[in-house]
Amino acid sequence: MPWDQATLAPVVLVLGGEDLLAERAIDRLVAQARAAQPDVDVVRLDAGEYVAGELGVATSPSLFAEDKLVVVAGVERCTDDFLQDALAYLGSPAPGVDVVLRHAGGQRGKRLLDAAKAASVPAVACDPITTDGDKSAFVTAELRRAGRRADAQAVRALVDAVGSDLRELAAACSQLVADSAGLIGVEIVERYYGGRIEATGFRVADAAVAGEAGQAVSLLRHAIGTGLDPVPIVAALALKLRTLAKVAAVRGRGAGAARELGLAPWQVDRATSELRRWTPEGLATAIGAVAQADAEVKGEGRDPVFAVERAVLAVASASGR
Repeated sequence: MPWDQATLAPVVLVLGGEDLLAERAIDRLVAQARAAQPDVDVVRLDAGEYVAGELGVATSPSLFAEDKLVVVAGVERCTDDFLQDALAYLGSPAPGVDVVLRHAGGQRGKRLLDAAKAASVPAVACDPITTDGDKSAFVTAELRRAGRRADAQAVRALVDAVGSDLRELAAACSQLVADSAGLIGVEIVERYYGGRIEATGFRVADAAVAGEAGQAVSLLRHAIGTGLDPVPIVAALALKLRTLAKVAAVRGRGAGAARELGLAPWQVDRATSELRRWTPEGLATAIGAVAQADAEVKGEGRDPVFAVERAVLAVASASGR
């Protein structure tokens, strides 16, 4: 289940590497426990520093008969003692106690996860959000929870500006909600984050794909000058071109085929519009140039900055052919 549907149970797994979502899921479970019993005893353990018997003590009946919620962090680095005690506990959970197990990923503790799955223990998915489409969906949902909406351009601009870190993205949503009213448009996002937008690889990629070589190079040099590494800039170019290639491959096959691409509707619309100035040959040339730059910025070339600038110019030149 997603983090915002996390529901208390005798044992709950909170799985995945996105700490912000995991923290929210656990906060939600704690809030549910306190809503049911305001004086619930919340006990927190660290599986990485666990010694034998701690789980038994934490889940034992309280002197005052309060319910308990035990939150165990760091199961992905658990001690052998914790693994043994937790496996035993799964077979006989204590009455009046809910246990939340936080596992951020990796092989450590896999026996426990497998046993929990076999016992039908509910799991909350907190996987990292990496794609632009998922980040856009996160922004939209974040604003909706605050009773607000943003237009598609504003969502894209915000993701471009601060989308590399989910905490920053959530904080940016909170700021926009607090400092604006009504529908959030792109002009509001640019007012707060315009400088950061200009320094991202996505703005460089947008300009290059549009054939605006001068602007693309100017944005590139500004991005490099503000500390952005060439690698994510090349990654942004590659992502942009892959999106164009995906949409080009399904043009004429109807909306159903476009939905199967896993892209947001606004991404498909934008790529469709941008493809009007691209030929298959030009797209192939641009993809080849970016592939070469990718190899060079990752160690095969001596000057990563030169490699990415050459790729930007090649993409801009290939546009419109």
